[in-house]
Formats: sequence, structure tokens, C-alpha cells
Amino acid sequence: MITQTPKQIVRELNKFIVGQKNAKRAVAIAMRNRWRRQQVPNAMKDEIVPNNIILIGSTGVGKTEIARRLANLANAPFLKVEASKFTEVGYVGRDVESIIRDLMNTSVNMVRIEQEKKVINQAIELAKKRLVDLLFPGKSVAAERRKSEEAEKRYQRNREKLLKKLENGDFKDRYVELDIPEENLPMMQVFGPIGLDDMGSNIKDMLSNVLPTNKKHKRMKVSKAREVLVEMETQNLLDRDEIIRIAKDRLENNGIVFLDEIDKICGNERSAGPDVSREGVQRDLLPIIEGSTVSTKYGSVKSDHVLFIAAGAFHISTPSDMIPELQGRF
Repeated sequence: MITQTPKQIVRELNKFIVGQKNAKRAVAIAMRNRWRRQQVPNAMKDEIVPNNIILIGSTGVGKTEIARRLANLANAPFLKVEASKFTEVGYVGRDVESIIRDLMNTSVNMVRIEQEKKVINQAIELAKKRLVDLLFPGKSVAAERRKSEEAEKRYQRNREKLLKKLENGDFKDRYVELDIPEENLPMMQVFGPIGLDDMGSNIKDMLSNVLPTNKKHKRMKVSKAREVLVEMETQNLLDRDEIIRIAKDRLENNGIVFLDEIDKICGNERSAGPDVSREGVQRDLLPIIEGSTVSTKYGSVKSDHVLFIAAGAFHISTPSDMIPELQGRF
């Protein structure tokens, strides 16, 4: 969450983007208002809506870069989409609800990377211990420990020596054998119905949960096995439910969507042509921008407080060509 004042935010944006004073000021105020919303009591938070913005300018003036740098500054989930890629529900093309689904995927990946950095040191230590067990499997460790305290101490001393040798790279050219989880249905691809982009991945997730996890036995060098074991231990240490909870909260309060080429869906509807109704796309976008609940594979997500920054050249059409309801949301 950005805690800087609008002037400080503009100063940061000036390091990367030349000019565009008004645009920088507008997005800086929008981000500051988000910070202010977090400071009020919970009863008032729902009453404060984001300041959605339309940036008008030709290609290359820095519209996209302003939004991207702002998202990096705020450490917020960011998604750039082209409005012209979406079509009215019922036609061939992407459904507008996939915007929130993609943003949720981005948020989950962002949080997962952050959590991995927190547990990586612990995962490395666990991986080294597993490597020692693979390199020098004890005949009967439990029996040795039961014999006497001296045997236990001797076992620990030997283990520490092996760990030091492993860290020094003495065993890097030796081979070990280990079982690696294998993904189910590697050759299977599921296609959902038109407009349901997330359906295919949901079916694959369901099938992977039902079918048993296969393990593949592999023989590899210690250097490669160490990387594999660190990755496996990292995934074991991660709390998936906590990652989804943090990602959902971050999306709903800090998410930013950049709608590029918004002018391409603002054409004159009276002109003849093969294109799907542009006004229909605008009407489909309206509930997403206004705030609605979207079903994703991670659960229901609200878009009420997602910041939408639209941009377009508007060299043929003008913002007044948008439907009045959509104009009122920016």
C-alpha cells in the first residue's frame, strides 16, 4: 500500500516517465484516496469508491507505463488487457469476467513468490538433511538411538560432518535416487464452452484432485537433486489457504486493471460492419467496473474497490461516444 503523498508519488513517476503532469497527478490522487480508505473505520470503507480514470493520448506517450509503474510502487496486483479483445456474452471471444479471474491469478502468483522467499532458508536446510539421508541411509537409526546416549551423540556428530561436506560441495558429483511427484494427465487438455475461459482449468483441477498423485523414480546428481528437493520442500511449507486469503484481500483492496484500447469499443453503432456489438461489450464491462462478485477457481472475488484505468487514442471516437452509464464510472 502506498503511503506517500500525491506529490511524492508524482516525484517517483517522474523518474521513469517524461511529461504527462495531469495524468500523473490524477493517478497519484487516486492512489492516495485508497490509502485514506484504509484509515477509516470498517463501517465507512464500503462507502468510499475508487476514482476510475480515462487517459487520452496517442500511442507511446506513456499511458501504460504510468499504470505499470504505479502498480510496482504500490506492490499491487496489476493486469493490462485490451478492451478490443473482449466480446459480448454469447459470441466467440473472451468474457469480460475473465479480467477479474486473470487478476486473481496474478495476485496469487505474487503472494506465492513472496511466501516462497520467506520459507526458502528453511526449505534449504530441510533439503540438505534429506540429501544426507539419501546419500548415507542408516541401517537402523532408531535402534542405534535406543542403545545409549553415546550412540545418539556419535550419530549427530557424524551427521554434522556430512552436512558440512555437503555444503562444501564434496558430494556434488555423486548420484542419488528420489521420487518426484508427477502431474496427472500431462497430455490431456480440456476446452470449456465459449465464454467460460476458466472452465477448462477448473475441470483439470477437479480431475487432478480425484486421481492419485503419481511419483516418478529418478536418478540424478546431487547438485540437481538439491534444486529439486528445495523446490519440493518449499511447496510443502507453503500454506495454500493463507496464500489465497492474502491474494484475495490484496486484489479486492489494491488491484489495478489497465483497460487499453477503450476507444475501439466506442464506435458508432449505426455504421454497418461485421463486428460484434461494441455497445454490448460496454454493457458487459459496466457491472465489473461498477462492482460485482466474480466466481474464480479460488472462490468468489469482489471487484467493488478495484481501480480501473482506461486508455485510448480517441482519434476517431470521443469519450462521449461511450454509453452514459459507463461514462459515469470514470
